Amino acid sequence: MSGAPVICFGQQPCGFFPRRFLFAKFQTARRLQAEMGGEIVYFCHDSDHDPRETQTVLRHRKSDEPATMNFAFENKVQRKWSPLFLKRIPAGWQANTARQLGAYVEPAWVEAFKQVPATNAADFCLEMYRRMGLLDGVRVVRSSDPAVRRAGGAVTDFFVDAPFAGEIVRARWLEGGPKLHEGGDSYVTLPGCAFTPEQVTPTRDTRLRWMQAAVQCTHYIAGAGEQAYLRKEDAPEITFVNRDPIDRPDEAYH
Repeated sequence: MSGAPVICFGQQPCGFFPRRFLFAKFQTARRLQAEMGGEIVYFCHDSDHDPRETQTVLRHRKSDEPATMNFAFENKVQRKWSPLFLKRIPAGWQANTARQLGAYVEPAWVEAFKQVPATNAADFCLEMYRRMGLLDGVRVVRSSDPAVRRAGGAVTDFFVDAPFAGEIVRARWLEGGPKLHEGGDSYVTLPGCAFTPEQVTPTRDTRLRWMQAAVQCTHYIAGAGEQAYLRKEDAPEITFVNRDPIDRPDEAYH
């Protein structure tokens, strides 16, 4: 690769106030940019479907006791299986949550939270990150973007966005058809369906090369968990960098 560095990191939307490990990735990217120039790309994996990803752990401003908050979703199918960019937030959740936030964050962040117009979990998280200044000067590339999915090309291990119970769900393609994981060894088998590249996202084990087709990064910042499964041999042109350490990584940054 030639030209200016492209410094990338990837992460699901991880809380309406982002977890501190994501904040550390932003900080690591800005440190690298200050050293070598180039641009920063946040590869936002908003196609993930796990509702636990958006859990937000905040500490009480007086007692310092932790509290876990999360989005509410319109129905159980969405909560369990729809991708984050299609998990709709029901009316009333934002106002109800805002009333609780004053005990945990500064008033300015409560007001920012109340002003977010987004109606799905992924958009809400990204808009909060923008209002917090985290996305200043950062190019956001989303895994839900049809152009990104087309650029990624064919993958052998993947999920497909498929219709189910009046919703779109993220089904694992197994044994020649779409299946929804119920837990353990239990799956719900969906009717077979035709699909296009715009409906496909890879599993974590096949995601690096797929992402790289769209991002073309020169440097990738990896968190502690990613080190265990990243197949670096799939992208030998990338220089991999460990994210800077941070305390209480799973708690929310604000």
